Amino acid sequence: MLLTPRTEAQRPAPGAPRPRPRTRRRLKTPALLALAVSVCLTAASPPVTPLGVGDRLFPHLGNPGYDVQSYDLSFTYSGTNSKPLQAVTTINAWTTDDLDRVNLDFAHGKVKSVEVDGEPAAFSSAGEDLVVTPEDPLPDGSWTRITVRHTSDPVYGKDRDGGWVRTSDGLAMANQADAAHVVFPCNDHPSDKAMFTIRVTAPNGYTAVANGLPTDVERAGKATTWRYRTRHPMATELAQVSIGRSTVVHRTGPHGLPLRDVVPSGHRKELEPWLKKTPAQISWMEGKVGRYPFETYGLLMADASTGFELETQTLSLFERGLFTGTGLPKWYIESIMVHELAHQWFGDSVSPRSWSDLWLSEGHATWYEALYAAEKSGRPLEARMKAAYAASDRWRAAGGPPAAPKVPTPGKKNGIFRPNVYDGAALVLYALRQEIGSTAFERLERAWVSRHQDGSAGTADFVALAEEISGRHLDGFLRAWLYGEKTPPMPGQPEWKSVDPEKAATGKAGGKVTTGKVTTGKGGTGKAAPGKAGGKGGTGKVATGKAAPGKAAPGKAGAK
Repeated sequence: MLLTPRTEAQRPAPGAPRPRPRTRRRLKTPALLALAVSVCLTAASPPVTPLGVGDRLFPHLGNPGYDVQSYDLSFTYSGTNSKPLQAVTTINAWTTDDLDRVNLDFAHGKVKSVEVDGEPAAFSSAGEDLVVTPEDPLPDGSWTRITVRHTSDPVYGKDRDGGWVRTSDGLAMANQADAAHVVFPCNDHPSDKAMFTIRVTAPNGYTAVANGLPTDVERAGKATTWRYRTRHPMATELAQVSIGRSTVVHRTGPHGLPLRDVVPSGHRKELEPWLKKTPAQISWMEGKVGRYPFETYGLLMADASTGFELETQTLSLFERGLFTGTGLPKWYIESIMVHELAHQWFGDSVSPRSWSDLWLSEGHATWYEALYAAEKSGRPLEARMKAAYAASDRWRAAGGPPAAPKVPTPGKKNGIFRPNVYDGAALVLYALRQEIGSTAFERLERAWVSRHQDGSAGTADFVALAEEISGRHLDGFLRAWLYGEKTPPMPGQPEWKSVDPEKAATGKAGGKVTTGKVTTGKGGTGKAAPGKAGGKGGTGKVATGKAAPGKAAPGKAGAK
């Protein structure tokens, strides 16, 4: 017997009836019936266990056996950001295996009920998995719809990084790297992207904004419901919902691109000088890598102290204090705006296939951040790369090579956001440009975001494309830069030296820093500004002069 391989074209439309598994013929004799009962008793279902897709850094993140096509999220906000939201999550998925059970990533909320294809289903917890057992097994190659009614609790203990961010007037989301599943049930891994529809109901007087474009607003009595929908698939870690007493500021970007910024109403005028910079920044990025990849863009200025900024798809999250404080130079803030904007291409449109591929996202965002600072503010790129080269061996010793970061400390999963995947990874891109030339490098960058748009891609894909574009065998060259314990010699810069971690000065906390040098502070997990000390801890974004995870601000050492 020859089996015909399934193809994408053979998939029925979402919502179409899916084939049920064939039922066995009824046993017609008492003896056979007794035998069947005996077999059932001895072949009891194995205990539920947490699963994963094999990610080296997050072994239990994501789940095998299905491919999510769309999420429909519905949140009802009471007006108090310390109380759980009432929520309904509907998942449309295509099975890729025969499934007796379906594991979803979900922790922290309370599950009220689960339905599979409209029928009640049993459910239980295993680790941070919600394990759903449908009445009938799900056959390979069929559509299924899973509806979970649950709460979404915005209050966490000290052991949880990410999820809902409580602002002065409501909520926002920060789900990177592995926190979407404390907000809603999902397949919480960037390799499984899907379309999103998001509904938010809140008391009148609040404004809700989410990823994508608005499709509907309904007012009923004392509450208003907003609905948003994405036009491009999105990783769960990039989901964003803002609920607050906010003003939405609209403007138009390049080629008619609709832009919308979400700001605390009382700070609208104060923030406008920063908001109006976005159209020109988009034009600058388009000149480097091609057309903006999504349907809209904007900045969400959260009235909260998070210590990071985050590239949530189409609506990047920023601390308001980054723009209204006085401790950071203007050029630095603008370059950070470009960092999160660059992520819309690198990290959002082209998502990492695994979390070990994070360098492709953060390294590219750091590269364009540095390039923008060089071109617009006279901050020399070569000086920054030379400083990064000097610190590179220390970063590799502390956090692992760029493409093989060390496993995060338990309870500090955002510890993967270290300098080795920021300036350390940007240094890899600089070395590649030195090796293949700027013309081939620029072609590679454009081809990367074009070829993998709306998908996920990994390190091997990048190496293969670099070889294709340059016509060179680069596997050995890039392997040393991406996976080596020591930083290789810089092409064209033989005089550059990296400081041996064993011999680095330790007289001061975080090491001594001279102008134009970059250190990692106390083993910093973020990205240091040129000439300053990087911070410790974090979600891999930008410090704003407070105790901050991620990229440390000039003159500050972030500490989480």
